[in-house]
Amino acid sequence: MRTDSATHRILRSARFQTWAKAVGAAMAVAVTVGSAIIAKEAAAPPLAVIEQTRARPSVDKHVIEVAAMPRAAAREASKHAVGETAELSEAIQQQIREQEHTFNGRPIRPARVVWMQVTAYSPGAESCAPFNDGKTATLHSVYTNAMKLVAADTSLLPFGSLVSVPGYDEARVVPVLDRGAAIKGYKLDVLFPTARQARKWGVRKLPVVIWEYADGEPIDDPRAFR
Repeated sequence: MRTDSATHRILRSARFQTWAKAVGAAMAVAVTVGSAIIAKEAAAPPLAVIEQTRARPSVDKHVIEVAAMPRAAAREASKHAVGETAELSEAIQQQIREQEHTFNGRPIRPARVVWMQVTAYSPGAESCAPFNDGKTATLHSVYTNAMKLVAADTSLLPFGSLVSVPGYDEARVVPVLDRGAAIKGYKLDVLFPTARQARKWGVRKLPVVIWEYADGEPIDDPRAFR
Protein backbone atom coordinates (compact mmCIF):
# COMPACT_ATOMS: atom_id res chain seq x y z
CA MET A 1 0.00 0.00 0.00
CA ARG A 2 2.85 2.37 0.79
CA THR A 3 4.31 1.70 -2.62
CA ASP A 4 1.02 2.39 -4.31
CA SER A 5 0.58 5.54 -2.28
CA ALA A 6 4.10 6.71 -3.13
CA THR A 7 3.53 6.04 -6.80
CA HIS A 8 0.22 7.85 -6.63
CA ARG A 9 1.88 10.86 -4.99
CA ILE A 10 4.55 10.93 -7.71
CA LEU A 11 1.97 10.77 -10.48
CA ARG A 12 0.01 13.61 -8.87
CA SER A 13 3.08 15.82 -8.33
CA ALA A 14 3.36 19.07 -10.32
CA ARG A 15 6.88 18.21 -11.53
CA PHE A 16 5.76 14.90 -13.02
CA GLN A 17 2.72 16.42 -14.72
CA THR A 18 4.90 19.15 -16.28
CA TRP A 19 7.34 16.54 -17.56
CA ALA A 20 4.48 14.41 -18.95
CA LYS A 21 3.00 17.38 -20.80
CA ALA A 22 6.38 18.16 -22.35
CA VAL A 23 6.87 14.56 -23.47
CA GLY A 24 3.35 14.46 -24.87
CA ALA A 25 3.84 17.65 -26.84
CA ALA A 26 7.11 16.36 -28.28
CA MET A 27 5.49 13.11 -29.35
CA ALA A 28 2.61 14.99 -30.97
CA VAL A 29 5.05 17.10 -33.00
CA ALA A 30 6.97 14.00 -34.06
CA VAL A 31 3.80 12.25 -35.17
CA THR A 32 2.62 15.32 -37.11
CA VAL A 33 5.94 15.76 -38.93
CA GLY A 34 6.17 12.05 -39.69
CA SER A 35 2.63 12.00 -41.06
CA ALA A 36 3.35 15.03 -43.26
CA ILE A 37 6.48 13.41 -44.71
CA ILE A 38 4.63 10.17 -45.46
CA ALA A 39 1.74 12.03 -47.05
CA LYS A 40 4.10 14.16 -49.14
CA GLU A 41 6.04 11.16 -50.40
CA ALA A 42 2.83 9.35 -51.27
CA ALA A 43 1.02 12.20 -53.00
CA ALA A 44 3.66 14.48 -54.51
CA PRO A 45 4.17 14.21 -58.28
CA PRO A 46 7.59 13.21 -59.63
CA LEU A 47 10.07 15.93 -60.53
CA ALA A 48 9.38 15.57 -64.26
CA VAL A 49 5.70 16.34 -63.72
CA ILE A 50 6.52 19.38 -61.62
CA GLU A 51 8.79 20.70 -64.36
CA GLN A 52 6.07 20.23 -66.97
CA THR A 53 3.48 22.16 -64.99
CA ARG A 54 5.64 25.21 -64.38
CA ALA A 55 4.68 28.31 -66.33
CA ARG A 56 6.83 28.52 -69.44
CA PRO A 57 8.61 31.79 -70.13
CA SER A 58 7.19 33.87 -72.95
CA VAL A 59 9.08 33.65 -76.23
CA ASP A 60 9.87 36.69 -78.32
CA LYS A 61 7.90 36.44 -81.55
CA HIS A 62 11.03 37.18 -83.55
CA VAL A 63 13.06 34.34 -82.02
CA ILE A 64 12.45 31.40 -84.32
CA GLU A 65 13.33 27.81 -83.69
CA VAL A 66 16.74 27.06 -85.16
CA ALA A 67 17.43 23.48 -86.18
CA ALA A 68 20.76 21.90 -87.05
CA MET A 69 22.70 25.14 -86.58
CA PRO A 70 25.88 25.61 -84.55
CA ARG A 71 25.29 27.25 -81.18
CA ALA A 72 27.14 30.40 -82.17
CA ALA A 73 25.00 30.79 -85.30
CA ALA A 74 21.84 30.13 -83.32
CA ARG A 75 22.76 32.79 -80.77
CA GLU A 76 23.48 35.28 -83.54
CA ALA A 77 20.18 34.52 -85.29
CA SER A 78 18.21 35.03 -82.08
CA LYS A 79 19.39 38.65 -81.92
CA HIS A 80 17.67 39.64 -85.14
CA ALA A 81 14.12 40.01 -86.40
CA VAL A 82 12.87 38.44 -89.60
CA GLY A 83 13.08 41.05 -92.36
CA GLU A 84 15.92 42.93 -90.68
CA THR A 85 18.86 43.78 -92.88
CA ALA A 86 21.86 41.63 -92.05
CA GLU A 87 25.37 42.94 -91.74
CA LEU A 88 27.96 41.73 -94.21
CA SER A 89 29.80 39.52 -91.77
CA GLU A 90 33.03 37.84 -92.78
CA ALA A 91 31.16 34.57 -93.33
CA ILE A 92 28.66 36.25 -95.68
CA GLN A 93 31.44 38.08 -97.52
CA GLN A 94 33.27 34.79 -97.97
CA GLN A 95 30.08 33.20 -99.27
CA ILE A 96 29.70 36.03 -101.81
CA ARG A 97 33.34 35.80 -102.90
CA GLU A 98 32.94 32.10 -103.64
CA GLN A 99 30.04 32.64 -106.04
CA GLU A 100 30.57 32.62 -109.81
CA HIS A 101 28.75 35.95 -110.08
CA THR A 102 26.90 34.80 -113.16
CA PHE A 103 23.56 33.07 -113.57
CA ASN A 104 22.03 31.89 -116.82
CA GLY A 105 24.96 33.51 -118.58
CA ARG A 106 24.29 36.96 -117.07
CA PRO A 107 26.45 38.82 -114.54
CA ILE A 108 24.99 39.11 -111.05
CA ARG A 109 25.91 40.96 -107.86
CA PRO A 110 24.67 40.91 -104.27
CA ALA A 111 21.98 43.51 -103.67
CA ARG A 112 21.25 43.05 -99.96
CA VAL A 113 21.27 40.55 -97.13
CA VAL A 114 18.08 39.94 -95.12
CA TRP A 115 17.24 37.72 -92.15
CA MET A 116 14.58 35.26 -93.25
CA GLN A 117 12.74 32.26 -91.85
CA VAL A 118 13.72 29.32 -94.04
CA THR A 119 11.76 26.08 -94.11
CA ALA A 120 11.93 23.17 -96.56
CA TYR A 121 9.57 21.12 -98.67
CA SER A 122 9.58 18.19 -101.07
CA PRO A 123 7.58 17.67 -104.28
CA GLY A 124 5.51 14.78 -102.87
CA ALA A 125 2.06 14.71 -101.34
CA GLU A 126 3.37 15.35 -97.82
CA SER A 127 4.33 18.91 -98.77
CA CYS A 128 2.35 19.73 -101.89
CA ALA A 129 -0.96 17.80 -101.90
CA PRO A 130 -3.21 18.26 -103.80
CA PHE A 131 -0.76 20.02 -106.14
CA ASN A 132 1.93 17.34 -106.11
CA ASP A 133 2.09 17.08 -109.89
CA GLY A 134 5.85 17.58 -110.15
CA LYS A 135 5.54 21.21 -111.27
CA THR A 136 6.17 24.52 -109.52
CA ALA A 137 3.84 27.53 -109.54
CA THR A 138 5.64 28.75 -112.67
CA LEU A 139 4.89 25.39 -114.34
CA HIS A 140 8.52 24.38 -114.19
CA SER A 141 9.46 20.80 -113.50
CA VAL A 142 10.70 20.34 -109.95
CA TYR A 143 13.88 18.99 -111.54
CA THR A 144 14.74 22.45 -112.90
CA ASN A 145 18.19 23.63 -111.83
CA ALA A 146 18.90 20.12 -110.50
CA MET A 147 16.03 20.50 -107.96
CA LYS A 148 17.76 23.51 -106.40
CA LEU A 149 15.10 26.21 -106.20
CA VAL A 150 12.98 28.02 -103.64
CA ALA A 151 9.44 29.18 -102.96
CA ALA A 152 8.95 32.77 -101.78
CA ASP A 153 6.37 35.48 -101.28
CA THR A 154 6.32 36.87 -104.80
CA SER A 155 5.14 40.27 -103.58
CA LEU A 156 8.65 40.60 -102.11
CA LEU A 157 10.66 38.33 -104.40
CA PRO A 158 9.03 37.95 -107.81
CA PHE A 159 9.43 34.78 -109.84
CA GLY A 160 12.92 34.72 -111.29
CA SER A 161 14.53 36.46 -108.31
CA LEU A 162 17.85 35.02 -107.19
CA VAL A 163 18.91 34.16 -103.65
CA SER A 164 21.62 32.22 -101.87
CA VAL A 165 20.83 30.49 -98.58
CA PRO A 166 23.52 29.39 -96.11
CA GLY A 167 23.48 25.60 -95.85
CA TYR A 168 21.41 25.03 -98.98
CA ASP A 169 23.19 23.82 -102.13
CA GLU A 170 26.49 25.06 -100.65
CA ALA A 171 25.06 28.62 -100.63
CA ARG A 172 24.97 28.75 -104.43
CA VAL A 173 22.60 31.16 -106.16
CA VAL A 174 19.19 29.58 -106.82
CA PRO A 175 16.02 30.96 -108.46
CA VAL A 176 12.61 31.68 -106.98
CA LEU A 177 10.31 29.44 -109.03
CA ASP A 178 7.59 28.55 -106.56
CA ARG A 179 5.30 29.95 -103.88
CA GLY A 180 2.98 28.62 -101.20
CA ALA A 181 0.03 29.64 -99.08
CA ALA A 182 2.15 29.63 -95.90
CA ILE A 183 5.11 31.43 -97.45
CA LYS A 184 4.27 35.05 -96.69
CA GLY A 185 6.57 37.91 -95.81
CA TYR A 186 10.23 37.22 -95.14
CA LYS A 187 10.01 33.47 -95.51
CA LEU A 188 11.56 31.01 -97.94
CA ASP A 189 10.86 27.35 -98.61
CA VAL A 190 13.82 25.44 -100.09
CA LEU A 191 13.17 22.36 -102.22
CA PHE A 192 14.58 18.92 -101.38
CA PRO A 193 14.03 15.67 -103.29
CA THR A 194 12.51 13.81 -100.32
CA ALA A 195 10.27 14.58 -97.36
CA ARG A 196 12.87 13.12 -95.03
CA GLN A 197 15.48 15.63 -96.20
CA ALA A 198 12.98 18.47 -95.83
CA ARG A 199 12.12 17.44 -92.26
CA LYS A 200 15.81 17.21 -91.41
CA TRP A 201 16.27 20.83 -92.51
CA GLY A 202 13.62 21.95 -90.04
CA VAL A 203 13.06 25.68 -89.48
CA ARG A 204 15.98 28.09 -89.53
CA LYS A 205 16.49 31.83 -89.36
CA LEU A 206 19.28 32.76 -91.71
CA PRO A 207 20.90 35.76 -93.42
CA VAL A 208 19.80 35.28 -97.03
CA VAL A 209 21.70 37.05 -99.82
CA ILE A 210 19.42 38.53 -102.49
CA TRP A 211 21.11 38.97 -105.84
CA GLU A 212 20.42 41.20 -108.83
CA TYR A 213 21.57 41.23 -112.43
CA ALA A 214 24.54 43.55 -112.94
CA ASP A 215 23.85 44.31 -116.59
CA GLY A 216 20.99 46.72 -115.87
CA GLU A 217 18.43 44.47 -117.54
CA PRO A 218 15.26 43.24 -115.81
CA ILE A 219 14.85 39.80 -114.24
CA ASP A 220 14.69 36.98 -116.75
CA ASP A 221 11.33 35.54 -117.66
CA PRO A 222 11.17 32.44 -115.40
CA ARG A 223 10.43 30.32 -118.46
CA ALA A 224 14.07 30.86 -119.44
CA PHE A 225 15.09 28.65 -116.52
CA ARG A 226 13.44 25.54 -117.97
